[in-house]
Amino acid sequence: MTAEASQAGPRQDLADHLADLAADGLRPLRIALLTYKGNPFCGGQGVYVRHLSRELARLGHRVEVIGAQPYPVLDEGHDGLTLTELPSLDLYRQPDPFRTPGRDEYRDWIDALEVGTMWTGGFPEPLTFSLRARRHLRARRGDFDVVHDNQTLGYGLLGDLGAPLVTTVHHPITVDRRLELDAATSRARRWSVRRWYAFTRMQKRVARRLPSVLTVSGTSRAEIVEHLGVREDRVHVVHIGADTDLFSPDPSVPKVPGRIVTTSSADVPLKGLVFLVEALAKVRTEHPGAHLVVVGKRPEGGPVARAVERYGLEGAVEFVKGISDAELVDLVRSAQVACVPSLYEGFSLPAAEAMATGTPLLATTGGAIPEVAGRDGDTCLAVPPGDPDALAAGLRRLLADPELRARLGAAGRERVLDHFTWARAAQGTVAHYRAAIARATGAPAPTPTTTGVSPESRATC
Repeated sequence: MTAEASQAGPRQDLADHLADLAADGLRPLRIALLTYKGNPFCGGQGVYVRHLSRELARLGHRVEVIGAQPYPVLDEGHDGLTLTELPSLDLYRQPDPFRTPGRDEYRDWIDALEVGTMWTGGFPEPLTFSLRARRHLRARRGDFDVVHDNQTLGYGLLGDLGAPLVTTVHHPITVDRRLELDAATSRARRWSVRRWYAFTRMQKRVARRLPSVLTVSGTSRAEIVEHLGVREDRVHVVHIGADTDLFSPDPSVPKVPGRIVTTSSADVPLKGLVFLVEALAKVRTEHPGAHLVVVGKRPEGGPVARAVERYGLEGAVEFVKGISDAELVDLVRSAQVACVPSLYEGFSLPAAEAMATGTPLLATTGGAIPEVAGRDGDTCLAVPPGDPDALAAGLRRLLADPELRARLGAAGRERVLDHFTWARAAQGTVAHYRAAIARATGAPAPTPTTTGVSPESRATC
């Protein structure tokens, strides 16, 4: 054997061995990632599934996303990342939400339960998805090492699923329920809100029985303990983050004078958009070029639509929906100010993404936003939630001070790079997967090797 051959043999053996390991130097996992609502253009749960699944695959794991309509959108080109569609009756689809299905659409008793709950004003999807997921997982016993539920918290996920269960709770939906009740102006509306959020009683009962709950911020952790009654030692924080390659500064994108950008569901009170609209009206008395671009659906009625009309802002508030990732990033880059006016956030991806582009951030202190955005005057400007005067003051200050905008933008980008990336989120999540598997098997938790293989190293082996 030549010297070259004797050296190539061990080197090839090492490459083959490393290719069989995940990035932490341990056996790759087979992960079932469940999401009852997964489209990343319809809400934060879909964004979470898209980015986490991609990064888990990059770490060397096999990830099968199992989701219902609107179906998850996954990033292509990653080995071991697949989508399994677990269809519901899609009762809330556009353009015919709250539809009554045809007789030939019913497949089983779960479909009948879904329709019956909708007919009586409730929201059935967490329960019915969990029942379908249990049936699916039990039929595939042995296919997965761990099951990861993305905030379904349905009765169907209790009991034996064939693999240990880890659940992510972004924030307790009881918070949304309380804020919508506070915003209700009639007895009929309050009854409707209570009926719609009736599923939160189920989620409380299920959460208390879960062995491991992941959440995205310390604020959400405290609220899960308080609102859902989960034991503190069972709730673990794994920060999520921004796609810092996509959401990045680009000096070639020109800033539009007076442009303010926010991401908001206009019809959700906790997003606080109505207060930002009122603040814009105040700011325009001094900065007539100030205008707001809202990434979200234009409201047909409600407080936001009335505020736009009342303050004469029809030409100064624009709503955009259905834009691509690249268009969204360039829109944020073009703004002089990014704003998060929410009354509450369990994490606030829009804050992290705006900061990652180097766009200066004005944000409230609602919920976990300060945990993401950082300290007032260092990495953002921070104001109390629900205060249009404070929002207006922050907007005036930023629009008038280019040096402050530049300083906050640069500091915000650095904060996100240091703390809030999807690669970090995936690494932390895998550690909890392995701990859950160890608890279920009674084995000691495996220790990642100190020479764990990076995704880049795996790609070159």
